[in-house]
Amino acid sequence: MKVQDVMTKEVSFCDPGTNAGVAAEIMWTKNCGALLVVEDGRVAGLVTDRDLFIALGTNSRSAGDLPVGALMGREVSFCAPGDDVRTALQTMAQRRVQRLPVVDAAGSLKGILSIEDIALRTGTDGLSNEDVLTTMNAIWDRQVQHRTREVGRSVPRRAAA
Repeated sequence: MKVQDVMTKEVSFCDPGTNAGVAAEIMWTKNCGALLVVEDGRVAGLVTDRDLFIALGTNSRSAGDLPVGALMGREVSFCAPGDDVRTALQTMAQRRVQRLPVVDAAGSLKGILSIEDIALRTGTDGLSNEDVLTTMNAIWDRQVQHRTREVGRSVPRRAAA
């Protein structure tokens, strides 16, 4: 099974200057948990609903004053439309991410692949529940370690002013 067979082709995105309030509105209306951040026609980062929630909860700034560019993750892993889904699962597990932007050889955005997209297609084309569960375990194991490490912090992280 190829990435292009399961990816979401209608991608929601914004630019780095978009404020957190507008980004949240886009996520709400498009029913998605992440936005690709596109700058000069290229994916510059990714911001999730979790990123927004934590930034707004730990900052004294309003959503309208907080640009997505200050919150987004900049280390984005990609896959290609013709990649095998199992290869994308390996990338997700290694990078511990739930979503991969899908770009062609020229770097043009073609879609986004989420662990949910793949999970909904288990049992087809030889893709097993075990394939997906192994990836999810790798993704969430890091998140549990991160939360444990952060509990002892006395000062919450703040987004750049």
